[in-house]
Amino acid sequence: MHELILSTVTASFLASFVEVVEAFTIVLAVGVTRSWRPALTGAALALGVLAALVLAFGPLLALVPITVLQYVVGVLLVLFGMRWLRKAILRSAGVIALRDEEAAFSRQTDALARQADDRRADYLAGVAAFKAVLLEGVEVVFIVIAVGAAHGQTLYAGLGALAAFVLVMFIGLAVHRPLARVPENALKFVVGLMLTSFGIFWTGEGLGAEWPGEDLALLGIFAIIAAASFAMARRLRNTYAVPAGGIAR
Repeated sequence: MHELILSTVTASFLASFVEVVEAFTIVLAVGVTRSWRPALTGAALALGVLAALVLAFGPLLALVPITVLQYVVGVLLVLFGMRWLRKAILRSAGVIALRDEEAAFSRQTDALARQADDRRADYLAGVAAFKAVLLEGVEVVFIVIAVGAAHGQTLYAGLGALAAFVLVMFIGLAVHRPLARVPENALKFVVGLMLTSFGIFWTGEGLGAEWPGEDLALLGIFAIIAAASFAMARRLRNTYAVPAGGIAR
């Protein structure tokens, strides 16, 4: 049980950390370029919408049979984790360029600067902050619910996400710049591996499978997927070169 709690908190923390960094970059760009009022207003409204979604749909999970919940959540986690893992493998191999938070910050500030003469500039800046926090926040909510719901670990998953939010805010506000030095692709690689592993494990449980070693089987699943992913990345790295002037996708 302790291993499951630790893996739940870790997966939620790492996945949420990546999403919060991306949202923070946009909010910081709005605050620095325009003003902090629309930035914080847009972010606060988005957090309010996310809280409403959790309060509205969270209790409904208790009405779903546990095996059905495990199966549905497992399949969704496999799809979600494989999406992250695919991009991480392609970036690691140099097929697509690494994401650059400094470049994302510059693009957002340039866009806001072009809107500076627009009478709706504050409104547009607030909308940019709102959209960034809402879109990234929806992914965080999904991760927390999906990672925690199948085994009643939602509280621990939520604590992992909260810790990621607090850490990003503390570091970001302390250095007052986007977290460009965060090894985001490495984080996405690990998160993709963890979410995919959780997904396979819970899909199996939803289908009635009995895993050898119970929760410890997660480590074996993770090791197999990690070995296959690193092998694919190495194979692709020997085939493709880093695209000149590539843009992270």
